[in-house]
Amino acid sequence: MIAQTATKIRGQIDRFSGNLSQGLCKVLRRLVAEVVYGILARRSVHLTEIGRALEEEIALIKTENRLSRNLARPEIRSAVQAAIARQGAPRIGKDTLLVLDLSDIVKPYAKKMEHLARVRDGSKKELSDGYWLCQVIGVECGGCEITPLYGDLYSHKAEDFVSENEEVFKAMRLVSKAVDGRGIWVIDRGGDRGGIFDELASRGKGRRFLIRLQGDRHLLLGARKRSALWIAQGCRLPYAATVWKEEGKGERAYTLEYGFRRVRLPRHPDVDLWLVVVRGFGEKPLMILTNVPMRRNREVLWWAVSAYLTRWRVEETIRFSKQSYRLEDVRVRSYDRLRNLVVLATAATAFACTVLGARMKMRILASHVLAAARRVFGIPDFRYYAVADGLGEILTRFPRRRSPSARDEHASTQLSLLPP
Repeated sequence: MIAQTATKIRGQIDRFSGNLSQGLCKVLRRLVAEVVYGILARRSVHLTEIGRALEEEIALIKTENRLSRNLARPEIRSAVQAAIARQGAPRIGKDTLLVLDLSDIVKPYAKKMEHLARVRDGSKKELSDGYWLCQVIGVECGGCEITPLYGDLYSHKAEDFVSENEEVFKAMRLVSKAVDGRGIWVIDRGGDRGGIFDELASRGKGRRFLIRLQGDRHLLLGARKRSALWIAQGCRLPYAATVWKEEGKGERAYTLEYGFRRVRLPRHPDVDLWLVVVRGFGEKPLMILTNVPMRRNREVLWWAVSAYLTRWRVEETIRFSKQSYRLEDVRVRSYDRLRNLVVLATAATAFACTVLGARMKMRILASHVLAAARRVFGIPDFRYYAVADGLGEILTRFPRRRSPSARDEHASTQLSLLPP
């Protein structure tokens, strides 16, 4: 049973990788298939571990050198990025949340990695050496099903780096094109900046958004210019709701009061915006700026609050690829290889989440799935970790035995694991 499952999963990985690598040469198509397979099988981005998963009848160092040599090709990144967004696009609806997350890969002990820069370690709240990550993940409001759409690594010390805003814009433009303008952009850290509002709030862009404000941004309230915090402190909060947050081994109830004010940006005075204000998480109110129309209706306003809280709820799943595939332990030195490995790790995450994770019915994986916590905060749906572990266990116990050329020739004859 497990051997048959392994064969079918390998067939799915072959088809998935083939779609990712369309337009690339034969050598790079083989590379994409091998690296995605190796990451899934060994749950690691180490080239040595990926090489072990391939079990070639040559010295491991030869396999590792070949992988390293071909990973230096810069055309891999753009081709695979576009393919990941295209494959995830059918899962994105009109109101699906497009969560844009700016995070980091910390390499405190690295000395010779190319374009190593200073980044803010999000877990330790301190500066360290490393690289920045930009990710886009699709999720329904209040849901846990995630769809990885974009992943990229960058350094402000690289020659082609323009600005962090430009990295964000590249992600937005690529994903927006793939999903045909559907979805609502949700940004937390780093979203409250003029350049991003210029990109999103301008008329004709057609992109809806929810962005958390820091409080010092000035907005137009009628004809008066006031800080967002000043407006929030004077906002009527006619509605209330209770949510639960997991804290340690227990739960804590939070009573939230919420309301809104109609505002505008001084740089875009012709664009109507709404400031949604939520009080109850601390002394300072939560302020969310959106161009999705609000009105005095409990359900409409709660949708905006819930949409933003969903972004917090999937924090664990945003960290999924980092933890499951040991992304922070990446050890290639060159910048192009680093960027390509991050994109291929994003592809492996997309396979686990969208090709298998969403519809996997087999007991061999389902037995490891943990129940989702039905809370606004708290433990998210951890089954993606279970799927990643199950995939690695199956592919390790029953590794592939055929050569890459034979696999390519017979890929079309593989039994399909999933319905079309």
